[in-house]
Amino acid sequence: MPESLQAMCARAEALKAQGRLEDALAVHEVAAAAYPDHPIARHNLAAIQGDCGRPEAAAANARKAIALGLKAGETRVVLARALMQLGELDAAGQAYDAACASNPAMADAQLERCQLIWMRIGDRGQALRALERDLAARPGFGPLEFVRARALDYMGDLDAACAAMEALAAREPGQLAPQCAAVFLLARTGQVEAARARAQAALRLAPGAFMALEAWTHACLAAGDGPGALDAAQRLVALAPDNQNAVNLQAMAWRMTGDARFEALYDYGAVVRAQMIDPPPGWSGRVAYLADLAAELKAAHPYRTHPFGQSVRHGSQRPDILSVRTPAIQAFRQALEPLVDAYIAGLGAGSDPLRRRRAARWRIHGVWSVWLTPGGFHADHVHPDGWISSAFYVELPDAVKAGGREGWIRFGEAGIPVAPAQSAQHWVQPEPGMLVLFPSYMWHGTVAFGGGQARLTMAMDIVPA
Repeated sequence: MPESLQAMCARAEALKAQGRLEDALAVHEVAAAAYPDHPIARHNLAAIQGDCGRPEAAAANARKAIALGLKAGETRVVLARALMQLGELDAAGQAYDAACASNPAMADAQLERCQLIWMRIGDRGQALRALERDLAARPGFGPLEFVRARALDYMGDLDAACAAMEALAAREPGQLAPQCAAVFLLARTGQVEAARARAQAALRLAPGAFMALEAWTHACLAAGDGPGALDAAQRLVALAPDNQNAVNLQAMAWRMTGDARFEALYDYGAVVRAQMIDPPPGWSGRVAYLADLAAELKAAHPYRTHPFGQSVRHGSQRPDILSVRTPAIQAFRQALEPLVDAYIAGLGAGSDPLRRRRAARWRIHGVWSVWLTPGGFHADHVHPDGWISSAFYVELPDAVKAGGREGWIRFGEAGIPVAPAQSAQHWVQPEPGMLVLFPSYMWHGTVAFGGGQARLTMAMDIVPA
């Protein structure tokens, strides 16, 4: 008798939770072979194939699950995500429509459909139209109102997003997510006391929850309350010691209170490293490789504007770029590996959040390409799920060499409200072919650049294998 499908799914989920995606994929492949006509087996295989950067297989198995009678909106979302990776954007939109029709309350489907429309056309009204139609059919339905407020924020209407989220939080005081989301928006619009009050409400709801403690830390930082921020941030780190946002919030509290531990954690000279790649086999030199890589990356960028919840402003982002099976893109990992190995080896041993995770083996946890247009920049941010983050420069505008730090990567500028402000402390001038590696907990962003030329990069997060 074959192992039960339920047992195999549980085993695969445990592997996935450990970050062992390829091992989880192998289990789901065995499950689908053992239960070839079971729609759940096909759905699960499609989902993990999508996670592993196999969009063709993910789309095929999602369609197989649907053909076997699976009506769940989640399967349509798996299909839509795979189709986006394949550049079949019209079909992806249709899959999202089907998911939302199947279950209009599915927040992920609603938000991702809105994002797809926004990235393709850059028009806020059109991006919101389908969502607002579904909301009009369900007036006062909190999950869709939550999605709408988040979408407004991501599309640049901060004031409308804040008003919508605060109204939802006031109307649903027992729901933690809108309480916390309102804190961040209130702080960003300068309503610091209102943010503190909303954060206190979140803490009353869930005193030990990461989400509530994170919101309270933000509120304390915005109010200049160093002891309050430090106490909450320390509790966050105790809950999730590898969460890079928690590590950084604690560092911000240290910086606010003059604690020397900040300087040790943000030791730019020791943990920010810029290196030039060697051309991978098959290319005569770095210039030739970068020219081919640039052409392939540009062909893989189908969007007009930035995605939701990311740092890109005035440009587009292509996720999971290594799923594009073209020669220069596929050769990138080979060029990257010796530089990552050298960086990790050079860290040395230590008990800090970066060095204590040092391991001989590592894997890529998210890889993408960004194509910024003139005026573009990256808002200052961290990578909560990373360990080591990166920026790799393919093509750069002339403004980078103009002497004003335009288009440079900067470190230390807080991307959230804090009193007093925490400004940038370190900059790196990029060059084509340069890979910059740094801890994922470190604030980093890009200085906006002018002129008439674009800026093309790749980036990824590295985690221990």
